[in-house]
Amino acid sequence: MLSDTIAAVSTALGEGGIAIIRISGPEAIAQVAPLFRSRISLNDVESHTVHYGHIVSPDDGENIEEVLVTVMKAPRSFTTEDVVEISAHGGVISVRRVMDLLLQQDIRLAEPGEFTKRAFLNGRIDLSQAEAVIDLIRSKSDRAFSIALKQVSGSLSQRIHALRHSLIETLAHIEVNIDYPEHDVESVTSEFIKTKSREGMDGINKLLKTANEGKILREGITTAIIGRPNVGKSSLLNALARDNKAIVTDIPGTTRDVIEEYVTINNIPLKLLDTAGIRETMDVVEKIGVERSRAAFSEADLILLVLNANEPLHEDELALMEQISGRQVLVIMNKMDLPSRLDQDVLHRYFEAANIVPMSVIEEEGLDKLEDAISALFFGGKLESGDLTYVSNVRHIALLKKAHQSLQDAYEAAEMLVPIDMIQIDVRLAWEQLGEIVGDTAADSLLDQIFSQFCLGK
Repeated sequence: MLSDTIAAVSTALGEGGIAIIRISGPEAIAQVAPLFRSRISLNDVESHTVHYGHIVSPDDGENIEEVLVTVMKAPRSFTTEDVVEISAHGGVISVRRVMDLLLQQDIRLAEPGEFTKRAFLNGRIDLSQAEAVIDLIRSKSDRAFSIALKQVSGSLSQRIHALRHSLIETLAHIEVNIDYPEHDVESVTSEFIKTKSREGMDGINKLLKTANEGKILREGITTAIIGRPNVGKSSLLNALARDNKAIVTDIPGTTRDVIEEYVTINNIPLKLLDTAGIRETMDVVEKIGVERSRAAFSEADLILLVLNANEPLHEDELALMEQISGRQVLVIMNKMDLPSRLDQDVLHRYFEAANIVPMSVIEEEGLDKLEDAISALFFGGKLESGDLTYVSNVRHIALLKKAHQSLQDAYEAAEMLVPIDMIQIDVRLAWEQLGEIVGDTAADSLLDQIFSQFCLGK
């Protein structure tokens, strides 16, 4: 697969200033050269240089597009192969005409993520760095972007490689003791294995310490805004989004479906779900909306229960509070600009005082308190130090937990004086599980599944 040349559009399709077409492969420069007319042939240019010219038809010499061509010669490129990037005018027709010519030159269309996959297979990056590339593209906050950027540069990889290096040294001690018992080598005792297993578990625990926060920063907090009709749910969504995303009227039941909107609060990405007002209704359409609302808040990470402070608690709201008891909930006492008629003593039976936020959404009062409450609920009020390596990928978290369990099994086996050749199995399993994170022991099917998530041209 790596012996051929691939090409794809690396920028979003549609109108724009420029469109970039990326070509990579052993013959990338030689195959693009006949299509590029300039003062100097691409075959003769220096690496990492940009050249002005035209893409021309090899049949009749017709100018197809005015372009800038960047040349990066192996191994000093993202894929470690020869790479050519053609910067054309941003437009569907111009891109299609250039791509058509390239595909006529024994160049094939790249598969999703194939450029990054080649970088991995050619040893330029490991699998955790490759996965961080897609996290970089999909980042929904500055903090998530910074975490992904650190992982692309290898911050997580270095920690994983250090853990694996320690385990392989442990395996070497064990195997020497097994294979050459007659030699006067350091005895691999149960205490030695327990010490090394504990060191490995401690290292994994330091990474897992940030797993929950990292996952939230990567994927965002699914946040359902729930409550009875006309309590201010859609107004709250608009206030958090700083835009009029949802229709707001005085008519109860205006929102009939779940409205989604992404926002960033204190560097924390939130996927807001504005739901239909929950109440008993005979309206068929509204009833469907209420059912979808119940489904949305049942799956949400965070629930924002909006109440009208100007009205006594309704039986529907009491039933809701019973349903969401024990979940991650913030109670919004809205319309605090009006006289309060809500019995707060009842609220305190279900929720802690810190989770009750008085607001007047229409007056834009209390938004800062809500933002602080969300930060406190998920991060204790602030994120960890910027120097900390966050583990944000669900696959990585699962493998770290498996490796921790394998080392725990090795520790317990050593305590019970199990023969060391049996303990070796658990230590090696932990080493392999950590290897799956960086791709050293990953199966081909896993690689295909990971890189299929990438956009075409990356």
